[in-house]
Amino acid sequence: MAPVKVFGPAKSTAVARVLVCLEEVGAEYEQVGVHIPAGEQKSPAHLARNPFGQVPAFQDGDLILFDLLKESNLSQSAMVDVWLEVESQTFDTAMSAITFQCLTIPTFMGGIADDKIVEENLGKLKKALEVYEARSCRFRYLAGDFISLADLSHFPMAHYLLATPHASVLDAYPHVKSWINDLMKRPAVKRVRELMEA
Repeated sequence: MAPVKVFGPAKSTAVARVLVCLEEVGAEYEQVGVHIPAGEQKSPAHLARNPFGQVPAFQDGDLILFDLLKESNLSQSAMVDVWLEVESQTFDTAMSAITFQCLTIPTFMGGIADDKIVEENLGKLKKALEVYEARSCRFRYLAGDFISLADLSHFPMAHYLLATPHASVLDAYPHVKSWINDLMKRPAVKRVRELMEA
């Protein structure tokens, strides 16, 4: 079987989530760059892969990543789904605003972060981290005592949080900080972080 092709830059959190899952299950893949600033994601070739003109896009055979979803166990699978939803609705929304202000605007746009937006979203992040801390006191990983897509999905934004001046927000949540540190040590995460930083 030919390796799956993942189209998009590793710096994209959406692409990094896919890459870390592929790394975690030991799947062969090829990352194919898409030059976002040039609008390559809107090209006819890319739109054929992703009609929304977004990344990632895939060219795949019969690869299945169900091991990370815990599809074989209904209660475990439900917990994975719950924490993916929590990540999407709380963690990711606050983190996206913070990283956009602290990293994207100064680095790629030559602007200055809006401190009001950062503070507002740090407040939202802290509320979410309180819930994560309570969960992390009881379980090693979000969905239970097993690594899953729910944990891996958090790593790209956590990676970028650690690169902002606000990484110290984690100091008030020692179990969350430990969980993130453990995630960052995983071989699959290390490989994708290298791609993100390249």
